[in-house]
Amino acid sequence: MSISPKDLLNKNKNLNKRVDIAEISLDNVSIDDLKYNGKNYNQYINLMSLLENVSACQVSDAYNGISKRPGTIQDIRPINNKKVFGPIFTAQTDSDDWGTSALAIDSAGEGDILFFKVDGDDKAIWGELASTCAQNNGIKATVIYGAARDLDALLHMDYPVFASNFCPNAGSALGLGALNESIEVEGINIDPGDFFIGDESGIVVIPQDLFAKTMLATLEVKVKESNIIDAIESGKTLAEIVGLK
Repeated sequence: MSISPKDLLNKNKNLNKRVDIAEISLDNVSIDDLKYNGKNYNQYINLMSLLENVSACQVSDAYNGISKRPGTIQDIRPINNKKVFGPIFTAQTDSDDWGTSALAIDSAGEGDILFFKVDGDDKAIWGELASTCAQNNGIKATVIYGAARDLDALLHMDYPVFASNFCPNAGSALGLGALNESIEVEGINIDPGDFFIGDESGIVVIPQDLFAKTMLATLEVKVKESNIIDAIESGKTLAEIVGLK
């Protein structure tokens, strides 16, 4: 197989390059640009430059401005206060079945975020071993509408976990759940490939068909808030800035 100059150029692209917020361009950006495919270098770099510098709060504000919905799921909280974003791979199972977690790890793609809807939270479907395996497979994080365990390990791992509960006990390796199908959590429909962002404040889910519009609005929110911070540092109060005084 011959290697072309274009192949070498793509191979040597600096994927760690970032641009300043003021220079970000989101022209033609789509949710597919969350992953570098060899042809979307500019879109990928600009998108990473934005998402690495915004919070779940700012994305929620942007999405709310578009849809009049915050995109949040209140019962799911960060376990180890890690920030993460990416496309969702869904799974649904029962709290007695942690085997579906093992199958989801093998089925999800590199850069995906596992999102579990679990019927019941009296048993944990996720813990240290699952996190270790998922991280080794290139999965970015796990989100559980249900219970996790092994907090003594998860709190110190560089692998983001979000859950609605935790407990020490687990079920069995049944593997009877469903993978990569639409789920509904707290009235929010979540489809495979939807966008997820989570940090210390909580989580936000954005439908993939509103991703590009939400990213543009998020950039506007970020720039606006940066300008407000500059105004505060110059001596103005928040009440003055927002027109209350």
